[in-house]
Amino acid sequence: MAEAVHPQVYSIAAHRGFADALVAGLIPRYAAGDLGLARLTLLLPSRRAERIITEAFVRLSGGGMLLPRMAVVGDLDLDETLGPLLDPLGAGSAIPPAANPTRRWLRLAALLAEEMGDSAPKAPGLLRLAQEMARTMDRLAVEGIGLGDLLQDRVAGIVGDLADHWRESTRLFARVQARWQLELDARGEVDPPERRNRLFEHAARRWREQPPAHPVVAAGVTSASPALAQLLRTVAMLPRGAVILPDLDLDLDGAVWDALGTAGAPAGPDDPPFGAGDAVTHPQYHLKLLLNRMGVQRGEVQPWHRAGLSAARPERSRAISNLFLPPQASAGWVDLPAAQRRLSGVRLMQTAHPDEEAQAVAILVRQALEAPERRVAVITPDRGLAGRVVAHLRRWGIVADDSAGRPLPQTTAGRVLLLLAEVVAQAAAPVPLLALLQHPLVRPGEGRAAWLEASRALDLALRGPRPAPGLPPLRAAIDKLAKRANGAAIAAWWAEVEEVLAPLLDWPERLPLAEALARLASAGEALCGEALWGNADGRALAALVEELRGATAEVGTQLAPADLPAVLRDALDRVAVRPPWGGHPRVAIYGLLEARMSRAELVICAGLTEGVWPASPSPEPLLPPAVLRALGVPGAEFRIGLSAHDLAGALGAPEVVLSWAQRDEGAPVIPSRFVLRVEAMLGELAEAHREVEAVDLARRIDLGSPARPAARPAPDPTPAQRDVALAVTAIDRLLGDPYQFYAQAILRLRVLDALDAEPTAAWKGTVVHRVLERWHKAGEGPGELLSLAAQELAEMRAHPLVRSLWWPRLAKALEWVDAEIARLAAEGRHVLASEVKGEMTFRGVRVHGRADRIDRMADGTLGIVDYKTGIPPSRKRVADGYALQLGVIGLIAAAGGFAGVAGSPEWFEYWSLAKRPRSEDKAAFGHALAPFKTEKSAGLAREDFLDKSAADLGKAIDLFIRGTAPFEASLQPDLYGYHDYDQLMRLDEWQARGRADGDAA
Repeated sequence: MAEAVHPQVYSIAAHRGFADALVAGLIPRYAAGDLGLARLTLLLPSRRAERIITEAFVRLSGGGMLLPRMAVVGDLDLDETLGPLLDPLGAGSAIPPAANPTRRWLRLAALLAEEMGDSAPKAPGLLRLAQEMARTMDRLAVEGIGLGDLLQDRVAGIVGDLADHWRESTRLFARVQARWQLELDARGEVDPPERRNRLFEHAARRWREQPPAHPVVAAGVTSASPALAQLLRTVAMLPRGAVILPDLDLDLDGAVWDALGTAGAPAGPDDPPFGAGDAVTHPQYHLKLLLNRMGVQRGEVQPWHRAGLSAARPERSRAISNLFLPPQASAGWVDLPAAQRRLSGVRLMQTAHPDEEAQAVAILVRQALEAPERRVAVITPDRGLAGRVVAHLRRWGIVADDSAGRPLPQTTAGRVLLLLAEVVAQAAAPVPLLALLQHPLVRPGEGRAAWLEASRALDLALRGPRPAPGLPPLRAAIDKLAKRANGAAIAAWWAEVEEVLAPLLDWPERLPLAEALARLASAGEALCGEALWGNADGRALAALVEELRGATAEVGTQLAPADLPAVLRDALDRVAVRPPWGGHPRVAIYGLLEARMSRAELVICAGLTEGVWPASPSPEPLLPPAVLRALGVPGAEFRIGLSAHDLAGALGAPEVVLSWAQRDEGAPVIPSRFVLRVEAMLGELAEAHREVEAVDLARRIDLGSPARPAARPAPDPTPAQRDVALAVTAIDRLLGDPYQFYAQAILRLRVLDALDAEPTAAWKGTVVHRVLERWHKAGEGPGELLSLAAQELAEMRAHPLVRSLWWPRLAKALEWVDAEIARLAAEGRHVLASEVKGEMTFRGVRVHGRADRIDRMADGTLGIVDYKTGIPPSRKRVADGYALQLGVIGLIAAAGGFAGVAGSPEWFEYWSLAKRPRSEDKAAFGHALAPFKTEKSAGLAREDFLDKSAADLGKAIDLFIRGTAPFEASLQPDLYGYHDYDQLMRLDEWQARGRADGDAA
């Protein structure tokens, strides 16, 4: 059977709709007889394209039919393999098997570590570098470039002119690739792209020598790799073969086509394949490159003779062609008539931020679904934006699946594995531990309620600064919980948890990754059972874990515990979990790769900002751009042209919305260059293309009726509710901010510390009080205080950085306390009691508290000391009655409320461990302050201190405990350094309006 005289190459214009137009032409062309289409072989770029073409056959068949045989060429970007037609079993013993990609990744990391020596990064960075190197090697292999090409004199001369770091990285790349190639040769393997190239060459040679008996058509394949281009050339020359390209612009002016550049067809043998002035960002550039490598002139390409069901007007393709003109040619926009600039059916939608954009997109989808049989496609490379759209559509019960899938770390099964790794890396720190124990997959079924109850009890026990690493501190917390109600159940629960965690924390400095994965998988199964592996994400996780275990066992990769989460996250990030079945039949959400060849009546292109669509080009980490150009590898900007082609194809739909937000989560952003081109080409017509209704609805959809302004809270509890005991630490709040006293003492609300919280001032004060209590009660002599403090800090639950920063200040202050107590002892003043509890009844109310220290003065009277880690209350605040703690402790002592303490309290002091005020020595910490008036400052006389304290205490009791005064919020907002109940009192809602407005409300 002779070859065709001319290559049979066709193009389906953007406005026609590729899949439907393709099928509309294939059916009459090849459907002769009942088995006509069944004898046809379609070469398609990906499995996604196979599904889209199948759906198009269903729409256009008009009844039952036997579908063509569809063979997938395989998309490297989608990590797809060749179909059985091009890679049959035993496909030629001359074609070696492909190397395992995971093993190659790990082995390249080992080779990089050996070559880089001490300058090699840690395991996570090294494995990322190995992955990038593998990707670069694949790009070279796809282009048919081997190690010999990298070592030729022309490339070596370019490398010699580069900066030092580029020279070193190029040499590193060449050395590692050479060593890897030797290993491949020894194993009788080749890299996967190389094997693909050989299979393409094998198929092309076989079809040239013995053309197939039935027709072969390649449709939608745009990859321009040399081996695939030659296969497409062979298909185009078959007697009943054809190559059908998407969106090749046959009407583009010849001068503009030439201006795209050499595109792999240099004028001379010594010229580079890609010229410096090539318009690689143009959407037609990669198609020109493909045609050049196929040996086909654009004039030989014929327009496809059919249109799809969702075709747009023909003038749309002309406008798209004008839209993407190269920079010099685009100057002609000013002379274009309005008919050639108008993009009828295309709307521009600008929103303020991503969530508003997602809501507006969801509204457009909801409106479009009102029309029967109307299909909608949302295309965006921003997976976060896609997730928001999916969530907003649930408002109306519309289930839309993101066909680009979710990264495995964002799935429930993936999170279990990563949380287990975090528990290993952080030695069972509270945050990852509790997140793991409360994960939705852990302990499913009847026992989950009891499991969650126990884990929440542990959650409360671990609030505050982080405990010491490992299981013993956690076991101590469980022992304390077990002393309360339901202690046996808590202890049994923890025994089960500890049995799972113990193997994860019994970890050497370095462990083989294969064994680490085995331990993590065993722990995951023990916690989750079959639920861990049962769903689509679990199956993907299981496949990845098994693949990693096999490869790491062979290579011998080892990791430190701290490196495990980052390494696993990188590995999981490369796996996308796609939904196994669809959601709403007329709604599709695509990434750029998945959207190719798809078509709908309404297409919404969202996330059109620079860095997203198109994505920012990222250079190769080891090979410089100049070397890649010299080798004939398209540069990083080449992908911008692919993104432009994706947008050009989407613009061919009957209705299109181009959407972008003015900012992302962090800062303002720049609209995509494609959007700016649309606006520039439209000129004065742009305003008529604005989509404002959906944006307005998005802004108003969640607006409710105006809320009534909150008034200043002033609760008025009943006399029985007011009848509470007074703690000396709460009395200050009773007069200065009655609402906070009400929330704390009457409602009994307590603020929960965060997990892994930084030590607060109150927490630091507790530590200091504990140190001083141990010192006083142990009867240690001078000089022992610092050793006790060092021991306490070594056991404290705080980050080492906090301990190291706080210790110098604390040590200086404790040195002053030690010296001051020794000095006072020499004067006849001795410590009588410390951290002693006491109480009294005052006007029928129980008043209780703890005295930090009570001294016996030289004259036999009592001295009351209150320790402060910060700045003590001012004399004015004490005189105004807003710092009653010290005076009330004195009243309890005067009433004999402290066991073993007798005498008349005559002296009162605050001992502050803060920096000494007005001291020239910047390292001076610790000072004493008596709250009495002096010659330079106003305040209370010492002899009036107790009487004034009693009067203020009586006033507080008469007003709020025995009286009926409301517990008004924030009477003295500037008195306190922390306000635990501001949110409860809705402070921000009424404070700015002032007292009068709040009361009126």
